[in-house]
Amino acid sequence: MKLLAGSLTLVGLVFLLIGFNTDYSSHATEGHADAVAAHSEDHVEAVESAPVATHAEATHAEEVHAEENHAAEGHDAHAVEGHDDHAAEGHEDMGHEAEGHEAAGHDGHGASHDLSANRPWAAFLVNSIFFLGIGIGTLFFLAIQYAAQVGWSAGLIRVFEAVSMYVGIPLLGILFLAVTGGMHMHHLWHWMAEGIMDPASANYDPIIAGKEGYLNVPFFIIRTLAYLVIWAGAAYLLRRNSLREDALPAGQNLFFTQRKLAATFVVLYAVTSSTSAWDWVMSIDAHWFSTLFGWYTFAGMFVTAMTVLNLLVMYLRINNHLPWINANHQHDLGKFMFAFSVFWTYLWFSQYMLIWYSNIPEEVTYYLPRFKGEFKPLFVAMVAMNFIFPILVLMSRDAKRIFGFIGLAAFFVLAGHWLDHYIMIMPGAVGYDYGFGFAELGGILFYAGLFLWVTLSQLSKAPLKLKNHPMLTESEHFHQ
Repeated sequence: MKLLAGSLTLVGLVFLLIGFNTDYSSHATEGHADAVAAHSEDHVEAVESAPVATHAEATHAEEVHAEENHAAEGHDAHAVEGHDDHAAEGHEDMGHEAEGHEAAGHDGHGASHDLSANRPWAAFLVNSIFFLGIGIGTLFFLAIQYAAQVGWSAGLIRVFEAVSMYVGIPLLGILFLAVTGGMHMHHLWHWMAEGIMDPASANYDPIIAGKEGYLNVPFFIIRTLAYLVIWAGAAYLLRRNSLREDALPAGQNLFFTQRKLAATFVVLYAVTSSTSAWDWVMSIDAHWFSTLFGWYTFAGMFVTAMTVLNLLVMYLRINNHLPWINANHQHDLGKFMFAFSVFWTYLWFSQYMLIWYSNIPEEVTYYLPRFKGEFKPLFVAMVAMNFIFPILVLMSRDAKRIFGFIGLAAFFVLAGHWLDHYIMIMPGAVGYDYGFGFAELGGILFYAGLFLWVTLSQLSKAPLKLKNHPMLTESEHFHQ
């Protein structure tokens, strides 16, 4: 497995290098060529029809000459006035469409940058956020086991610890993107553009400038560093104390030390889970905001983590590494996977329905390119994979205990939540210049390889069964 992990990491790194050295501007030019050509043809036909009609009304050569001179002057004035009136009406009637293009990165400010050049960076952010969800979701679940004094999962603590130790790697990837964005190597976050908060600049945006106190590069990087310290630090401390507990004499443990640490982390994560989602994802569409976005992002990350934990425990059980774990433990992990898929759908529908029904331009701009634009097929497929398939596959009690059903549901859930992050990030970062190629696949393979390497290394460094956990006996006899 470590050989596989190393191979995946190496191949993913090569694909990433190819993706970052690919020129995507040609694809963007071809994508918009048809629309421009159609608009030009309509304009040419309109211009050509005007002199024909004017000529048909002439009856004498002198009158024709006089009317043509007069028409040349009058037509220009009338055209300008008509165009202004039509433009004014168009801005009123097509306000949502214009705002939709803004949300997709085609606003006046974004036009100053080649959005297609953002694609490899955006693909790397998608994969960083997705794989971060596996680590941070598992870390949160591990902390809950201590804070709530859970007994059934005591035999799985070492598995949770191993996955939690991975959390720092995608965080470093996001920190890399934050620093390079501040250096203007890419424009994933539009609010980082030069002059956008300077009233004297042609690139000035008063709405974004009003958020300067929070959206500024130094504070953005400081917050990312804070998430790295808090999250990776909590994972390290929980793991360290767990290993120290094994070295204690029989009957002694560090359970209450772990509980205090876990409770502190849960409180900090309650805040940072939302602020990190605002920072890394929601601020891509800087004009838009949702008070539910932090919860929505958390739910997606937690489902992803539960799915991966299900697969990992299933793999370890098949290879007889967890003989004290039975179908009841797997059943409980399946229940979390099923329940939070429903919870994610509830949050998705709550956010979507309230915004779409109110039809307020500053809010609905987020959904126009995603639900009415070119992203609609992906948008619909994402909802189906994240809700319909888990419901159909994992509804029954027996399905949560059968490895085949768990694997089938896991495939759809992981693909669906990767696509969810893709749809959250790509419209605002690259507009309609999206795709799936070396950059996207390379990020998946790169992070998947590192995940396998870190997780398996951590699993091999210590016994998978804790020695002094006070609830280990309860876990070994867990039945339902």
